[in-house]
Amino acid sequence: MDFSKLKRTSIYERKSLVEAQSISEPPASPSSFHDFFQSLPDYLKARDLRSLVTAIHDARKLEKPFIWMMGAHSIKVGLSPWIIQAIRRGLITAVAMNGACIVHDFELALAGTTSEDVAEALQDGSFGMTKETGATLNHWIKEAAQQDRGLGNYVGEQISGSTFSHKRLSILAAAHECKIPLTVHLGIGTDVIHHHPEASGEALGKTSLADFHTFCDTVSQIGDGGVVLNVGSNVLLPEVFLKALTVARNICGKIGNFTTANFDMIQHYRPNVNVVRRPTLDGGTGYSFTGHHEIMLPLLFTALFEQVEKNS
Repeated sequence: MDFSKLKRTSIYERKSLVEAQSISEPPASPSSFHDFFQSLPDYLKARDLRSLVTAIHDARKLEKPFIWMMGAHSIKVGLSPWIIQAIRRGLITAVAMNGACIVHDFELALAGTTSEDVAEALQDGSFGMTKETGATLNHWIKEAAQQDRGLGNYVGEQISGSTFSHKRLSILAAAHECKIPLTVHLGIGTDVIHHHPEASGEALGKTSLADFHTFCDTVSQIGDGGVVLNVGSNVLLPEVFLKALTVARNICGKIGNFTTANFDMIQHYRPNVNVVRRPTLDGGTGYSFTGHHEIMLPLLFTALFEQVEKNS
């Protein structure tokens, strides 16, 4: 083979994917978050993160929903104040939780502590046997059922009106006080309050179903500019979102041109298929971000808060 016959091209003529103007430069002032964020290279996930921040900011300018779907891990790694601040600033307009979230949110508000040592407590059967958590939450859930209320906002109302010493850390209380929908989506038997004697399957099911109906209404509003984030829920919230979206499209017609994103330390099948890909096939954009919540979420929120302040 005669390699002298190779048909070569000039670097100045060929299509290239990396360009000098998109290369990252360290910020001159390390204390400036704006300079740091703008210094990130304009490629891959850095570009996606900037685009997501812009999409959230644009959604709120258009008065479109920014729905925050969450598992409990972000509470357990100390991120409740970030989520609460986004609620109080009018950025997050709806929160959807799994059942573990109300356990950790309640315990933090009540006692300023949460998250058992499961491996140790499981050995003697003491795991999930905390009296205050099981008795109080189940009592409130039965009250909510008797009043035909949804689970999430009723529990938030009770925490908000309590004398709990750390209720400022409650996402549920903040949602109630800011009058945004907070829905709780249960899988019976998955949460530590379900095996307490005060638990009522009727009340758990009734109040969580009411929350699902509320969530369907919220999802029906995301078309043409809304944003939906799934943060650390591997199965439950992605499945709930998919069902809520099909209900909304069935009743309301075409719902498209919205943004979704999944944040987790490992990318799982259901969040990527049910949140990022399938819902946006007929118009919209989906993103996946891999990293630890305690690093990724402060980065996201700080970028968002900074952009809001810059444009206010």
